[in-house]
Amino acid sequence: MSTLVLELRQGEMMIVNGAPIRFRTKTRIELTAHARFLFGKQIMAPEQADSPARRIYFALQSAYIGTDEERIQGLVAARELIAAFQSVTTSALAREILDRALASAESDDCYQALKLARRIMRHEDAVLGRAAEPVITATVPPPLLASAGRA
Repeated sequence: MSTLVLELRQGEMMIVNGAPIRFRTKTRIELTAHARFLFGKQIMAPEQADSPARRIYFALQSAYIGTDEERIQGLVAARELIAAFQSVTTSALAREILDRALASAESDDCYQALKLARRIMRHEDAVLGRAAEPVITATVPPPLLASAGRA
């Protein structure tokens, strides 16, 4: 069994299997079983979903860490938002990345879908001249993250 060790700062937020957790002190935790989780700046608040790419990210986030009902609704919303984005973008690469993100979400690999959606957010920021928000990524090998991030 693989484990994932995360270090979180005081006040940082983490969502594990749909339950929000806020850390009062700097802590180091070890996930020893498969879990659906996001932490820190990976978590997007609803009011931050203020552009087409960010709305896709938020829908995929809901499909990943929401309740059973929110997960279903998140995937439906992601399909619709991705189709709308693809219909107006001139970037073949963006359309291909969104196809991969949707395929990942539909195969219950929403963590990978979110990683791909962050690429689309950076693309959108560049096209619109919007200042990019920093994206945090864990410093563990991708296969461990992918397996630890699944339910």
